[in-house]
Amino acid sequence: MAVKRNSDKYHQILTAAIKVFAERGFSQSTISQIAQEAGVADGTIYLYFKNKDDILVQFYERMTEHVSIRFWEAVQQGQTALEKLHNLIHAHLELFQKEPNGAIVYQGETHLQWRLVQEPTRQMSKMYRDVISKIVALGQDEGTIRGDLYVGLVKRLINGAVEEVINTWIHTGRDHDLAAMAEPLVELFINGIGTPKGQHDTGNQALQQLVNHCGDMT
Repeated sequence: MAVKRNSDKYHQILTAAIKVFAERGFSQSTISQIAQEAGVADGTIYLYFKNKDDILVQFYERMTEHVSIRFWEAVQQGQTALEKLHNLIHAHLELFQKEPNGAIVYQGETHLQWRLVQEPTRQMSKMYRDVISKIVALGQDEGTIRGDLYVGLVKRLINGAVEEVINTWIHTGRDHDLAAMAEPLVELFINGIGTPKGQHDTGNQALQQLVNHCGDMT
């Protein structure tokens, strides 16, 4: 199977499957539709995958591995905690922007198909939480991040906010630059939504950009 996973045909079928899942939803998709999209016979699918479930699981496993490598590399390129946080969020948003079908499937099917994908999803979530914990610890040492924070809450806040920005991007037709949301997100995480007493900052274009794109969709 390892040899097959490195083959062009394997990636051709997997890419086609994710496109079909994104357009039709996993439950409504069939092997025949995947084969047609990939330009292969139905039987060829089974040379590389056990069934439709196996295709989805392997997509999540591939995504977990790819994301883990990409995120750690991005974080290591930063020197300070804020640089590392920006790089992490930018890498997250950029990855999903470059693979919109994968983003739609991952964001839409994780909870629906939890029985199938729980293990790779848990691995990815743990990796993400571990990265954020290290960034927060560094920021607290530097004095750029408050030392009295409940780190578990910080991790959920950052992860939830990034996921909501991605969901909004998907549901609004991907009509804006997703990766550009990294800067206003970091600004929001670090400075919050309040202003110090007596100060009023109405010129923060980065935060205004985030509000414009990720506000109330109704």
